Amino acid sequence: MRNPLRETWVAGDCTYGVGITAASPATAQLLAHAGFDWLMLDLEHGAISPEGLHAMIAATAGTPAAPIVRIPHPLPWLAKTALDLGAFGIVFPTVNSADDTRAAVAACRYPPVGTRQWGPFHAPARFGLSMPDYLATADIVTIVLVEHPSAIDAIEEIVAVPGVDAAVIGTHDLAVALGRPGQPDHPDVAAAVARAESAIRRSPVVLGGNAFSAAQAREMVGRGYQLVALGFDWTLLQSAARGLLDCVR
Repeated sequence: MRNPLRETWVAGDCTYGVGITAASPATAQLLAHAGFDWLMLDLEHGAISPEGLHAMIAATAGTPAAPIVRIPHPLPWLAKTALDLGAFGIVFPTVNSADDTRAAVAACRYPPVGTRQWGPFHAPARFGLSMPDYLATADIVTIVLVEHPSAIDAIEEIVAVPGVDAAVIGTHDLAVALGRPGQPDHPDVAAAVARAESAIRRSPVVLGGNAFSAAQAREMVGRGYQLVALGFDWTLLQSAARGLLDCVR
């Protein structure tokens, strides 16, 4: 089984998605049917329980949206439950070194190439595979977040780790870490982003980031981004609600 995200990236195309912070299978189902390539179910900043995560992953079935899960800390054991519930990929936050990256890659793979423990009781159903076929062929993508100066300093080593699929530059967290909160366009942040972009583009790793408008998304794709986040469930809801109110008031 080949992961649809990997297929799109290998073809040289961009994948678009949104994050979901609300523990709502209905929201996951609606956004999955909207046509996004992926949905990031957010355990780092969202209020999603294991039961909710299972239901939200299941709600993406029959749609083109690949469910990926952002875990709350870059600890390999936190990926275990999300993978066993059917995640197509794991997003590891604050990955700051090659060692962090190697641990993330290993967490998404079974021995002898990784450290993932056996127990995929629900994942095969979401992948449409038998358990033996899932164990032998399931293709999980490993995505790391570059959002700290330490990660910028180690970016060449991070993207050189075999098995890392995508590196996403977190501009807002990077701005906070550089002492420029709320200023993702500050020259210090822009310089760090430019360094990371350059290193990632020179590597086989997919370049990812967050777009805050359609125009920015198009501009990022022109710069080589192949994984573009278009917001979150709450930003889409707020924007639509405010737009509607602006039209009637």
